[in-house]
Amino acid sequence: METLATRSFRLPDRAHADAPWRIHEIAPDFDLEDVWALPTPGGPGDLGRLVRQFASDDDDEISSAFAVRTLFAIRWRLGSVMRWDGERSGVGSRVVSLRDRLPDDLRDGTRGPDLQAVPFRSVYQTDTEWVAELANRTVHALLHVGWVPSGDGYQGQMASLVKPAGRFGRTYMAGIRPLRRAIVYPQLIRSIGRNWPRYA
Repeated sequence: METLATRSFRLPDRAHADAPWRIHEIAPDFDLEDVWALPTPGGPGDLGRLVRQFASDDDDEISSAFAVRTLFAIRWRLGSVMRWDGERSGVGSRVVSLRDRLPDDLRDGTRGPDLQAVPFRSVYQTDTEWVAELANRTVHALLHVGWVPSGDGYQGQMASLVKPAGRFGRTYMAGIRPLRRAIVYPQLIRSIGRNWPRYA
């Protein structure tokens, strides 16, 4: 289910696939779920500013909207009951961290901050890319945030890459896709745009 609000942010897959991101060589076995434009106009060196906003715990960007908070609360409760989450199902247990795949220049470079609102761990950060990962019994997921030319300046671009955990994981991802695309991502992106000036 897509709406006009969704289409105003969502980008075609080629916006991510055709860009010269390092993530292509590091995670070719992950599927691209979505690509979104972020309303974060800035200059060539502003990716760090955007990463700080994602990682901030005083505004809690990911759960700021009521509908998003409600969906996350349902997901975490369901995950607790079904034992989808926890150390044994996460990065370093059920799956090997993407950091183990990094070439030396990325492993020795800036790692970037972990997220506060959801358990994403930072993998690497460059001048134009930031990647964080999360794993549970349904999926190994990557959040890829890029910094791309746009008009006379630059702006953020967010992609979701996933490796579902078997048939159940694929079914789960297909089931939540309409909610993510119609509610979670559009509301998150509007919140990022509203709060972007605070991180100047």
